[in-house]
Amino acid sequence: MYALNPPSPRCKANRTGFLAKSWHITSRGMFAGSCIGVICLVLCLEFLRRAGREYDSLIVRKARLRQASSEPLLADSTCDNACPAENNIINPIDTRKQATSAPANASAPCLTPYRPSLIEHTIRSLLHMVQFAVAYFIMLLAMYYNGYIIICIFIGAFLGAFIFAWEPIDLTKG
Repeated sequence: MYALNPPSPRCKANRTGFLAKSWHITSRGMFAGSCIGVICLVLCLEFLRRAGREYDSLIVRKARLRQASSEPLLADSTCDNACPAENNIINPIDTRKQATSAPANASAPCLTPYRPSLIEHTIRSLLHMVQFAVAYFIMLLAMYYNGYIIICIFIGAFLGAFIFAWEPIDLTKG
């Protein structure tokens, strides 16, 4: 949609309006700014994905701490239904663990499933909604079929993964 030479300001038919009627690229500087903006938008998407993962792990850590602090109270009660590991019950879908699983240790903590609170779930849902909206805008930008914008989306995805997806890898999985 945008040639190497910017369109003349007098020729409105050749102007590109991304996502809004007011977003018209009339110069190379505006096009370069748009490309940088697209890269930053994709970086924001990768940041939101990382923020969602980090918030979920925060919820899990808090739930484990709560359950660990209430463990002395649960020591008198039985965890037969809540803790399948203590009964040596293995998930039938995961057949890899069946061959390598050892009998559960009787002193292992009984971790019951945890449902996030209303506030925690609301924050998770808001993060998902913003992530979904940003991803949708990126998809709309890609639907302009402008090669430069698509390349900027790819560059933003690479930089975003490089910056925000550098996490430890669990060697016990896989």
